[in-house]
Amino acid sequence: MISTWETILRLVLSAITGGLVGMEREASNRPAGLRTHVLVTLGSTLIMLISMYGFDGLGVGGQGGDPARLAAQVVSGIGFLGAGTILRTGSNIRGLTTAASIWVCGGIGLAIGNGYYVGGITTAVIVLFTLKSLGAIEKKLFKKKYRSLILQCIERPGLIGDIGHVLGRNHIAIRDIKVIAEDEEEDDENEEGYRIEVRFMVKLPSKFTKDSFFNEICQIKGVEQAMWESDMLRKEYHTNLNI
Repeated sequence: MISTWETILRLVLSAITGGLVGMEREASNRPAGLRTHVLVTLGSTLIMLISMYGFDGLGVGGQGGDPARLAAQVVSGIGFLGAGTILRTGSNIRGLTTAASIWVCGGIGLAIGNGYYVGGITTAVIVLFTLKSLGAIEKKLFKKKYRSLILQCIERPGLIGDIGHVLGRNHIAIRDIKVIAEDEEEDDENEEGYRIEVRFMVKLPSKFTKDSFFNEICQIKGVEQAMWESDMLRKEYHTNLNI
């Protein structure tokens, strides 16, 4: 059995390491932030301590139980937390990195609870580097070839053609287009036409100016809002002020 101070040290250290990871997620406005990561890491450490020292003398021949059994349940049990952070909007999936960070924090907590400080702290440092730095590196090295452009519009003759002209002037290649009618029955009597959502799968040129493009696309008659699908959850959209 370890001393009281050693127990406190492991619990506090796990809370600190989990908090560091959680602060990065909190700063990125992710659904699971500081408190979630601290609680996951702290709980994992406590369960590891219980599995190692909580059953001393209760097993066969006065031996403790298998400490790996409770630890294994932590790894599988964290899955429901990770599932709660994953959101899917169309073809865009968010939250996988946060789900992975929660799972890793569970492992960090188990390592610290076991007294494996080097492994736990080193893992926490690598996780922080991954979350803070590798994202920018990944975007530079692996730029997405196609992006999904979403336009909220009021249907009118020639609308799609006008949008296509703007895309062409900005040297944007169209791979696919989908038109979705919204509340068509309610807007049958509307002289301006019913609302539609137009989705373009496009390939951007190497020199692309986001602000000027959206300003131009929003000047088209009938276009109410324009946004990238990846910006929908952050509600970052551009509005036609002339409507």
